[in-house]
Amino acid sequence: MADTLNLNTTYQAIISAAKARKFIAYGEIAKAQSLDWQKVRYAMNGHLETLLGISAANDWPLLTAIVVNQDGLQSGSMVDSAMEGFVAAAKRHGRSVSSPADFVRAEQEATFEWAQTAPENLPNEDGASSAPKGAAGPRFVQYFPHVLDFLRAHGGSAEPRDVYAALPSMTVVGEDELTNKTKGGQSKFENKVGWARFYLAKAGLIDGKNRGVWALTTEGRETHLDHASSLALFKDVQSRFKVKGGGDVDDDAPAPLVIDDTLLFEDPNRRFWFVGAAWAGNDDQTDRFVDEGIWQNGYDDKFSEHVQRMQVGDRIAIKAAFTQKYNLPFDNAGKTVSCMRIKAIGTITKASTDAKTVKVEWQKLDSPKEWYFYTYRVTVVEANASDDLARRLIQFTFGDHQQDYEFWLRIPYFAKKYRPQMAVGLEPFFRDEQDETEIESDESALEEYDLDTIVHEGCFLDDHELSDAFDRLKAKRNLILQGPPGTGKTWLAKRLGYALIGTKDRKVTRKRLRSIQFHPSLSYEDFVRGWRPHGNGDLSLVDGLFLEAVEAARAEPDRPLVVVIEEINRGNPAQIFGEMLTLLERDKRREEEAIELAYRRAEGERVFIPENLYLIGTMNIADRSLALVDLALRRRFAFVTLNPRLNDRWKAWCSEHAKIDDASISLIQQIFTELNAEIAGDRSLGPQFQIGHSYVTPTTGEVIGDAREWLRQIVTTEIAPLLEEYWYDNPDRARKLTGRLLEAL
Repeated sequence: MADTLNLNTTYQAIISAAKARKFIAYGEIAKAQSLDWQKVRYAMNGHLETLLGISAANDWPLLTAIVVNQDGLQSGSMVDSAMEGFVAAAKRHGRSVSSPADFVRAEQEATFEWAQTAPENLPNEDGASSAPKGAAGPRFVQYFPHVLDFLRAHGGSAEPRDVYAALPSMTVVGEDELTNKTKGGQSKFENKVGWARFYLAKAGLIDGKNRGVWALTTEGRETHLDHASSLALFKDVQSRFKVKGGGDVDDDAPAPLVIDDTLLFEDPNRRFWFVGAAWAGNDDQTDRFVDEGIWQNGYDDKFSEHVQRMQVGDRIAIKAAFTQKYNLPFDNAGKTVSCMRIKAIGTITKASTDAKTVKVEWQKLDSPKEWYFYTYRVTVVEANASDDLARRLIQFTFGDHQQDYEFWLRIPYFAKKYRPQMAVGLEPFFRDEQDETEIESDESALEEYDLDTIVHEGCFLDDHELSDAFDRLKAKRNLILQGPPGTGKTWLAKRLGYALIGTKDRKVTRKRLRSIQFHPSLSYEDFVRGWRPHGNGDLSLVDGLFLEAVEAARAEPDRPLVVVIEEINRGNPAQIFGEMLTLLERDKRREEEAIELAYRRAEGERVFIPENLYLIGTMNIADRSLALVDLALRRRFAFVTLNPRLNDRWKAWCSEHAKIDDASISLIQQIFTELNAEIAGDRSLGPQFQIGHSYVTPTTGEVIGDAREWLRQIVTTEIAPLLEEYWYDNPDRARKLTGRLLEAL
């Protein structure tokens, strides 16, 4: 065949470039053989792997290491998919690879050196074609070039019936294909042409978004195929998209639909739900749900608000979340990866009447689809179709898209985990050191943490005050606890975070709650992103804690993430947050509101703050050294003021947990109430300088034997120095108040 790549010609072109220590582009290999790149591009991968195999068999450097795309001619860098294919081929031929980038670079250098004395021709080279060997492929491959030719001849598009009518005159079609029917009632011929369209669409040559019309893409208009390149295209699509079927496609198996994304998202009110089918150790209910045409919430006290929002026409998928470490379809650097198995997809046909059950028209998948990285572990999750990451999952689940692993491995959050060479010096926001196994992981088995738990652990707010603070945090997404020193602001901030997450389990909270303290030296470059010195003497652009939190929240959208900022007004919040201050607003927490940062990693990079990222700040309003909080910050946060609480809950804590006698409790309550009244009434101080209850509240597990002596030590070493600071210009008054406290003991 005239349009066949010749191995020896390719070898000579590579050696010629290598002798000059230059890289060579794929198109240059076709040009060296006087071939049209569009006609051989699908055969190129198999052709180069054949040459790689010859190199390995002769114990040469892997010569194809210097073959790169046009943009990599100067640097020698391979695009991600090319590097992945090259490394996979090298491994198949017995080469050991620890770091793909280092391996490629080493093979390139070795090729440059070896080429200086390389033989002029391949040993025993007979000029054989590198066309795929073995089976000729399924019969529908013969239709690839004719479908393209017909559409090209008709201006680039045509109705399916016109394609079906024309093809029998363009190529040989068996009588049995034209007359026999599939189980679905379609002619076997039309079904095979449907398979051809499916593969051409997956290859990007036919646009799958036009309803009732087959239209060429720009690439399709310029692509001309023969049988060899058609077969190469078929194998390329099977390899890249893990298509099942192919050479053993059954005539009765309906050709897959090329899903139209515009139809999938045509209804702006349509929601996309991902739901579990097993709860708290119960058996998987997938088969029952499919048989009965329902989905049912197995919890009595969870997710009812989600079920009530499910409407007719919403799409729904049954999923199972787990983690996996081995046998993954990509290089995971030996780390565990979050996975999600899609077992059935459907459309809701009747909304719930009991907040538990919806009617669904299900399609159980013969072979479950597995999705990686961006997964939902919570039992019921609505995927936000306006977010690009969630949209990719929706297209994978309900459409005809395959997951692009390289895209996900370029996202900073996942790159830091699985491609550390791409993010030198950076650590992921969540540090997960567990050697996880394949387990269900919706965290339902963990001990729950809620507002009652906060009270049990020593919160002295009234129920309605605590509930209001929690509700404001959930509604506003940003909350500041302000108040005098010793009122438990940091203590409560972390526990509100635990309640939001739903557990205090350390394995969970260490991954989903981080704390930082603002101070005068903290900058935007520390908190958001800035240039930092690197070990090799260069500067690296490094993400700060807040931007890491943003990335992590977007990568795990079904679970809340919390950042606690202690002493938020000790720094300059407007300067530290920078342009991120605008994005904190609740109505700007979506991708459409994304903005560019002061320091960008790439042209056009934009960032937004996800809905599931919560900020809880603390602010000591008694510190004279602090400036007034920026009004722009105040507008973006809800503020809750904490005051000293020597109330009945405080009394019960001291009595039940610390075993302090009632007389001593009453004495503490009396003398500190009087002291705080005097502080609040002083014109130079005011209520914000009152002394908080933390000063006179025993810690968890602390039993007070002699309450009077315990209190005397607190007054002497903690209260007296504080009063001296308050009345630094009137030391006599400070001594008088201290003496009054000690006399009462």
